[in-house]
Amino acid sequence: MSTGRTWSRVAAIAAKDLTAERRAKANIVAVTSLGALILIVFGFAIGPDAATLRASAAGILWLAVLFSGVLTFHRSYQIELEGGALETLLLYPGERWEIFAGKFLANLVVVLLVEAIIIPLALVLYHVDIPSGWPALLSVVLLGTLGFVALGTFYAAMASRTRSKEVLLPLLLYPMLVPLLLAASEGSAALLVGDPMGDARAWLRLLIAFDVIFVLASLLVFEHIIEA
Repeated sequence: MSTGRTWSRVAAIAAKDLTAERRAKANIVAVTSLGALILIVFGFAIGPDAATLRASAAGILWLAVLFSGVLTFHRSYQIELEGGALETLLLYPGERWEIFAGKFLANLVVVLLVEAIIIPLALVLYHVDIPSGWPALLSVVLLGTLGFVALGTFYAAMASRTRSKEVLLPLLLYPMLVPLLLAASEGSAALLVGDPMGDARAWLRLLIAFDVIFVLASLLVFEHIIEA
């Protein structure tokens, strides 16, 4: 299959999933509301001390992204499974990794949209000023999101055909995300305070390494997972 047809199929799968999300507005509202609720609840639990709120902002923000993002991954294959369209999609000529790539792009757009809403909310609730090194902070957010979405899309495929997929997906996904979330939260925290120790660069390199490994491994193994 030519490169043009390959990427047109990837784009078609991504567009299909995004169209379904746009029509089912309740899902994106639920995901965003959950992220906002986590920020608010943790904010009340920490208390009114501004310094403590700022110190906790990065970790709590990534927890909000983690828990709200899982709702998005649950729906990645749900529509095809409920309508019996997944088998038809697998029979279409082409490589299996194209399905993963299309769903990965769709999930990435949705998670980035959620982040675009809850990150400004976190800055306000936790009394955080936009740092001078915001481009580096944006890089940390994007790299962390890439790895998170890649693993979430992959493990959603693994859990999609099981009876208890709602329980199995977090059990499979959360342990694998520990190093990624640690690097993302620590890198974000360092940049929010101006990175006085120069730690952010090391966390950025670690995030890049994780992303390369997670994305490539998911692309290579996806064929065996989706046909199992």
